[in-house]
Amino acid sequence: MAVKTKTRPGTTEIRPFSVDIPQADLDDLKRRIKATRWPDKETVDDQSQGVPLATIQAVARYWENEYDWRKVEARLNAVPQFMTTIDGVDIHFIHVRSKHEDALPLIVTHGWPGSIIEQMKIIEPLTDPTAHGGSASDAFHLVIPSLPGHGFSGKPTESGWNPQKIATAWTELMKRLGYDRFVAQGGDWGAVVVDQMGLQAPPELLGIHTNMPGAVPPEIDLLFQGDTTGANNAMGSLPSGLSDDEMRAAEEVNFVWKHVAYALMMATRPQTLTGLADSPVGLASFLLDHDAKSLALIAQVFDGAKAGLTRDDILDNISLYWLTNTAVSASRLYAENKLSFFATKGVNIPVAVSVFPDELYEAPQSWAEQAYPNLIYYNKLDVGGHFAAWEQPKIFSEELRTAFRSLR
Repeated sequence: MAVKTKTRPGTTEIRPFSVDIPQADLDDLKRRIKATRWPDKETVDDQSQGVPLATIQAVARYWENEYDWRKVEARLNAVPQFMTTIDGVDIHFIHVRSKHEDALPLIVTHGWPGSIIEQMKIIEPLTDPTAHGGSASDAFHLVIPSLPGHGFSGKPTESGWNPQKIATAWTELMKRLGYDRFVAQGGDWGAVVVDQMGLQAPPELLGIHTNMPGAVPPEIDLLFQGDTTGANNAMGSLPSGLSDDEMRAAEEVNFVWKHVAYALMMATRPQTLTGLADSPVGLASFLLDHDAKSLALIAQVFDGAKAGLTRDDILDNISLYWLTNTAVSASRLYAENKLSFFATKGVNIPVAVSVFPDELYEAPQSWAEQAYPNLIYYNKLDVGGHFAAWEQPKIFSEELRTAFRSLR
């Protein structure tokens, strides 16, 4: 799968890493795609029953006949990659230092069903801003780790790798790289991790940025967590006096909790998802069905539209999950987690928030100010969704430059 140097248990050594997927694995992938046994077509004319048959068949055709993994493998190997062992688990990460020595160290964390593929497009704009419309004073030294159990990182063999432990590991990683001051960014699981980093507040951490803020008042979030079917009419139990923005956000969170069957499955029965390790098309369908807006965008892309992502973007990410056989190991993070995705966590260090219109919910500024009393930046964007760095890398990079400017 990859080239890496050996290390002794307990060492803090940082080892070079490169990707080299055996051709036999790629040939096997094509064979499995070709041998897919398809289900019947859905009985509705929309996506309410999940990924439409036409969409997943379009994905499979392109994957089998046109997609080339070697292109993304070359892009990965064109940036410095490393491995280090933290608490017994190998952590894979990209580490690109800016040519500007005064650059601010930044660690960026992906989520599920994402990977480091999400952040590939922001490496150059953040590390070399002068070539991308920014100034030298906006530069970052960039660290992009793969979550444990995801991508090229090791797969924990014991329980305990929850967002809190990952947050502690990320601080250790940055200190191990020699950074005595840094900032952190995250979306999806990465947002939960950076909230925990902010809650732990190590002295080296100057501030965090999130594009999926934990800003929902706990009393509202709890209403929806227990109302996944709508039987209890949680919306009817909301406190009075919510603004229009707050009511819309509540409706969005309510919708999310009613459509998280995949998350509930991973949180309760991750090991049952054996089929995701056996069928690449089954894996692809599961990964595509994260949220309604992202699925709609991906369906448009495979229908020929240009909509933020390309077909190769999408299959780069899915192929990484398949080739590393991390469908089940990545799922276990849901089982490890005991935190709400969206509720406030009590973070008091400096926090910056970017709200993209097609995120799972658009956090109102009023909620962000309550959740983060040291809110240093808040901005609502006109375009972009849950995978903002991947879909809108230029806008996302500009957001990070502006968000962290006051902390330099």
